[in-house]
Amino acid sequence: MRTTTPARRRGRTSALRAGAVAAVLAVAVTGCQENDSAADGERGGPAAPRWNTAPASLAAVGDSITRGFDACSVLADCPEASWATGNDPEVHSLATRLLGEALTPERSWNYAVTGSRMADLGAQLTAAAAQRPDLVTVMVGSNDACRPTASSMTSVADFREEFERAMAGLRAAAPTAQVYVSSVPDLQRLWEQGKGSAVGRQIWKLGICQSMLADAESVTAGATARREKVRARVVEYNEALRQVCAKDALCRYDGGAVFQFPFTTEQLSRWDWFHPGKDGQARLAELAHRQITSPEPPA
Repeated sequence: MRTTTPARRRGRTSALRAGAVAAVLAVAVTGCQENDSAADGERGGPAAPRWNTAPASLAAVGDSITRGFDACSVLADCPEASWATGNDPEVHSLATRLLGEALTPERSWNYAVTGSRMADLGAQLTAAAAQRPDLVTVMVGSNDACRPTASSMTSVADFREEFERAMAGLRAAAPTAQVYVSSVPDLQRLWEQGKGSAVGRQIWKLGICQSMLADAESVTAGATARREKVRARVVEYNEALRQVCAKDALCRYDGGAVFQFPFTTEQLSRWDWFHPGKDGQARLAELAHRQITSPEPPA
């Protein structure tokens, strides 16, 4: 039988203590890792930015619709009737609904330009980002489809690439700005509603959206195919908007709400029977407000 000396006993005791400490530390570290993993699992990874349903400032970008074109007088902008930033009480714009009495020129900006296409969006977003707005509204794409001919419409690939580039520029300049993206309206429905107006048809001949509105009364196979081609391109644009927006945690696409809205002649401008009149601008403001203030994005 071996006799354990005091020195050996002290060495063994120290080793046991060291082992115990190591075991406790291992359990503690493992437990922390497991708890962290569990927490991450519950959160679905790092916490994503939360959508603010009550933004305190707003910048709008886009085309003639956001400028209120033909909402007040013939062939002219009317920004006071804009669905996004106007102050016309008949419209009750998005800015008015969100900001109320706090609506001032220091909290609301309209950088939309009549005639703009997706290729112009980057410059507008750069100007908007300089104001550090809480929210940026985007409505663009109609002019990419509204070209002199259907064959001259912006390609879907170019449309998507320009939108991605514009969003990247915005994110570099204003990483926390929320973005609300409206779908492109159903141009064929607008043609269907306005074609019955003799005045509207005469104004259309001045050059408004010829890819859709040329030969407005024609129902030949060629005219029908041309209009269907334009509508199909708008559907593709909207899918591109949805996909690009979905990659950004602070971007909310309207789910096709504007495209699907059943516009009637009551919502069309009496000056051109194509752009939204004040009633149509009010409906756009209502749609946007409902979705921006919803805790959850459109399905």
